[in-house]
Amino acid sequence: MSGVEHGQDLITIVLEVFEALLPLIVFFIIFQLLYLKFPSSQLVKLGLGISMTAAGMVLFLYGVYNGFFPVGTGIGEFFGKFRHQWVLIPIGFFLGFLATYAEPAVRVFCYQIEKSSSGYIRAKLMLYTLSLGVAVFVSIAMAKLVYGIPFMYIIIPGYLIALILMWFSDKDFIAIAFDSGGVATGPMAVTFLMSVAVGVASSHGNRDPVIDGFGMIALIALAPIIFVMILGVYMRYIGRKNNE
Repeated sequence: MSGVEHGQDLITIVLEVFEALLPLIVFFIIFQLLYLKFPSSQLVKLGLGISMTAAGMVLFLYGVYNGFFPVGTGIGEFFGKFRHQWVLIPIGFFLGFLATYAEPAVRVFCYQIEKSSSGYIRAKLMLYTLSLGVAVFVSIAMAKLVYGIPFMYIIIPGYLIALILMWFSDKDFIAIAFDSGGVATGPMAVTFLMSVAVGVASSHGNRDPVIDGFGMIALIALAPIIFVMILGVYMRYIGRKNNE
């Protein structure tokens, strides 16, 4: 399995990026002509910024299509052929923790939380909370694959738990919790963990890659919501105890 066989060529990716950015460029040109009237110096900066954005998107997508997807799928197929399938559960925990811990968007998000809360909510505490939450739910997703647990049996109780926790969590953590779900589903999770799950489902004779391989990202989005609000419940309890 190679990136050349399963990836996309550079020209195709450049065209994809061009199609994605073209409507935004046209939209800006219309506003520039009718309303904004930015000076030429600002237009040069904008053009440079758009060019760098396009180059970054091309490099990222090339790495995803030709690197992360094939490698993740290959790893999933390798572990999916293990005789003792339960080993996928701790492996999922390990991969989920590392992928979230290495996610740049998660680190920026945690830094912003610490800055906005004036140090009340530490960035390291949030980072480990998010990483642990995703690790637990990735291992649950692997258990779903191994034992054929219906997706609805996991996602519905999960969101019910999240709604219940809203009543008991510190209010400062509720909005953070729901935002963190989107942050955790960043490039590392979508490109690597999802491809691993699809690879496991593809190598498992009794699993459908479409039915059983997907749903991982929904669980990753749910994980931080629950774990951050659990942290909010704990912080609310500590706050009440200190006030007594």
